[in-house]
Amino acid sequence: MTHLRPQAISVQAHLRDQVAGALRAALIAGDLRPGAVYSAPALAAELGVSATPVREAMLDLAREGLVEAVRNKGFRVTEMTERDLDEFTEIRALIEVPTVGRVTASATAGQLESLRPLALRIVTAAREHDVLAYLEADHRFHLELLALAGNRHLVDVVADLRTRSRLFGLGSLNEAGRLVASAREHVELLDLMAAGRVLEAEECMRRHLAHVRTLWADGRAGAPADGTADGAGAAPAGARDAALGLGGR
Repeated sequence: MTHLRPQAISVQAHLRDQVAGALRAALIAGDLRPGAVYSAPALAAELGVSATPVREAMLDLAREGLVEAVRNKGFRVTEMTERDLDEFTEIRALIEVPTVGRVTASATAGQLESLRPLALRIVTAAREHDVLAYLEADHRFHLELLALAGNRHLVDVVADLRTRSRLFGLGSLNEAGRLVASAREHVELLDLMAAGRVLEAEECMRRHLAHVRTLWADGRAGAPADGTADGAGAAPAGARDAALGLGGR
């Protein structure tokens, strides 16, 4: 009978998740460029890990639509077209705007106020240029707000859309202070919802999504030229910074 080693499996799975998080951070920061091809061994050397968890993590990112496998070369970072951006925004608006209206009309004051720390954390992260904290708080705020509608499948759909529409090159916009206005819209939205102003809350969400669409486009415009990375896996500085504790494994 085979004796499995759950602890070893758990450690390997945890490393895979850490590597995936580091690579997502590099994508967001623009260190891994849309259209460029990166090899697992080169990225592994940069992160200080073996190639296996990098390949596994990249396969996870491929399932999320963030990269695609290139035979005998590695993985190419997925590019988003203007049409992609428009379609993502349209779908999110069709789902999130009316859901905000429903939640405004049905949620308790306590449920809405429970989201305020997240809304304030988004603003703080934007002001401090902490892009990873911004994205984490923003992700949680939107999904926890939608969860108040009581439809977990709706939340799953929006979570998938948010993953596929990650803003490549967000780091440069963050450093320029471009995220602060978008961050403040979360507090404004929550204030309108707490006041029971359904139509105004819906309009605020519609405006917020349009604002995010503009940030997406600007992030793409500021990205470096497409191509194959040096050595099919050039040094992603953002990935190094995000991969704390990965070295030597």
